Amino acid sequence: MKAVSYSSTGESDVLTLGEREEPHPGPDEVRVRIHVSGVNPTDWKARRGSGPAELPRPQVPNQDGAGVVDEVGEGVTAFRAGDRVWVWDAAYQRPDGTAQELVVLPEKLVVALPDDVSFDEGASFGIPALTAHRALTSYEHAPAELSPGSLEGRTVLVAGGAGAVGHAAIQLAVWAGATVIATVSSHEKAELARAAGAHHVVNYTDPDTAEAIGALAPRGVDIVVEVNVIANAALDVKVAGRNATIASYADAPGAEEVTIPVRPSMSKNLRWQFVLTYTVAPENKEAAVRAVAAAAADGALRVGEEHGLPITRFPLDRTAAAHDAVEDGIVGKVLIDVA
Repeated sequence: MKAVSYSSTGESDVLTLGEREEPHPGPDEVRVRIHVSGVNPTDWKARRGSGPAELPRPQVPNQDGAGVVDEVGEGVTAFRAGDRVWVWDAAYQRPDGTAQELVVLPEKLVVALPDDVSFDEGASFGIPALTAHRALTSYEHAPAELSPGSLEGRTVLVAGGAGAVGHAAIQLAVWAGATVIATVSSHEKAELARAAGAHHVVNYTDPDTAEAIGALAPRGVDIVVEVNVIANAALDVKVAGRNATIASYADAPGAEEVTIPVRPSMSKNLRWQFVLTYTVAPENKEAAVRAVAAAAADGALRVGEEHGLPITRFPLDRTAAAHDAVEDGIVGKVLIDVA
């Protein structure tokens, strides 16, 4: 079978396409024939590492993907050959990501994909949607698992509403009944955030961003889904309501520390939540997977430019170019056609 792998960390040129022996599932494992592999910033960051270093064994990149079950191991009862599925965290602490034709995964990392949900959508869930779900549910008054109406009456601010996590956060929050305000840096990105379902969009390059958000949410926002807390901490505190949560899931390139306005945060009883989906508590991760599956079944997590998330495609033999596109900050979702 064809697979992309790397034997040492570094630039994208460490990725090579080759042939590997077909794997077979053991007990409680599922083999999936990958149709589409999704690329996220975490994938190129893992590949780059902290500098050139030899790996103990070749690593196939990419956490997310979608395809069809073609073999199941002993003890697997939820799936059978021919089932359409999406997968998550495929390459986390494992050598086998989704940039290959066949991948064997523990059954818990495989989720049913409804017939009317595309492989493109399935390959776009994973890291972005599970991260967004944790950010939205870290709010003290939110349920552990989102469902229609579960955020009714709440206001959510999504920073960077045109990104993959921002897109998923908008869609999940709208599905859960929240009023959503998104911040973006351009007219083009504003149109994408609106297409995703944001009720209001604010250009954060304007000098009156706090005033604009305040006019839309006079009592303050309840949840901030934050892509750049280092740049936006002061703004987030200004626009947050009492007992709000600011959930940060990313850092700025080259920056590692954030200054938090302590007294203003105290006066509003704010909660600061930092999110890394890999280390989220198992019960929270399981709730996120269930909620994302339910939202997908409801048609709430669509992708494509008409839904606010443009798709850029690459063939498997151009996985390096796909990684470069994500690292260079391309707008939208990068997908690799594997099958």
